[in-house]
Amino acid sequence: MIKRSLILAAGLGLSACSSPVTHYYTLQDTAPSAPTRLAAPSFQFEMLSVRMPVQVDQPQLVVRQDRGNLAILENDRWSAPLADEFHDALTDRLERQLGTRDLAGLPKDSQRPVLSLQTDVRRFDSLPGQYALVDVVWSLGMRGGAQPRRTLTCASQIRETAGVELSSLVVAHQRVIDQLAKQIATTARQWAQGSGACPS
Repeated sequence: MIKRSLILAAGLGLSACSSPVTHYYTLQDTAPSAPTRLAAPSFQFEMLSVRMPVQVDQPQLVVRQDRGNLAILENDRWSAPLADEFHDALTDRLERQLGTRDLAGLPKDSQRPVLSLQTDVRRFDSLPGQYALVDVVWSLGMRGGAQPRRTLTCASQIRETAGVELSSLVVAHQRVIDQLAKQIATTARQWAQGSGACPS
């Protein structure tokens, strides 16, 4: 009986060793140790949901092989659904850029206007050895306070060079989100003051 148990344990150990290792990736970056101190904006911020193309909104990383083929990498996965990864990563960067927290779903001050952001990702392309690209339509909304309700809809297409390794590709997507957050935050601050326009 003991011998049989040892053989079984050894067999399980060998099968475990032969199993492919699953790697997990995130779009979150490492927050700076000393965040930039910004004057609190006159508005409250609300990050709404993110729409993501169904072709890439998978647990696995989906990479482009050529103009017509996609590959789903079974053992390379996002740490959360891609739409949630994108939402949380963009929210984190916008909180730092705007100097305020996301109050989506939380009680708000009725005396101060609320700036909301809705994002619709049209393309989320990953081409190892070449680039990471995001094409997104985003809409700012302002409600409450003394001003009438208004909206501003813009589009951004951002591309970053990526290496062959998947980790390089993910970092390139992180840089894309960095740039997107800067564009949105700059536009939002100016637009809230009545002078903003979509980035060119």
